[in-house]
Amino acid sequence: MPTRSKTDQAEAADPVLLFLRALWQLEHALERASKRMENSMGISGPQWFALRIIGARPAISAGELAAVLHLHPSTVTGIVQRLEARKLVKRVSNSDDGRVAHLHLTPAGSKINKQGSKGTIERAAGTTLARVAAPQLKATTALMGQFTDELMEI
Repeated sequence: MPTRSKTDQAEAADPVLLFLRALWQLEHALERASKRMENSMGISGPQWFALRIIGARPAISAGELAAVLHLHPSTVTGIVQRLEARKLVKRVSNSDDGRVAHLHLTPAGSKINKQGSKGTIERAAGTTLARVAAPQLKATTALMGQFTDELMEI
């Protein structure tokens, strides 16, 4: 049996370090998967998620999309601009309030949206969740929410 380093031993003794290590690994894996998606599909993970939300909620405003994605509006502006540049999303001005634009998928965006999630972070999440019992998923989701709340207080 291989010997464990002092760092590994310290982490094993500290559940906070183990938890944070797992989160950093997850963040790194998400970034790598997003880059692979961009290389293979021409669309990053956040862009894919935005496209899926716009497809599920046609005429969503950019502000509403930012709230759903839990991202700053300026970050969503960049995501939407990149989707528009690829002709996957279009903005339609609100006839009542010209300052508000509603987001819609273009035919090309609808085609990608309907093709499914093969090779995406969404597919990996679905595959993982299909193997997890409902109580474990509920507990994990609750833990993630609690940790998010704590981070928002920093």
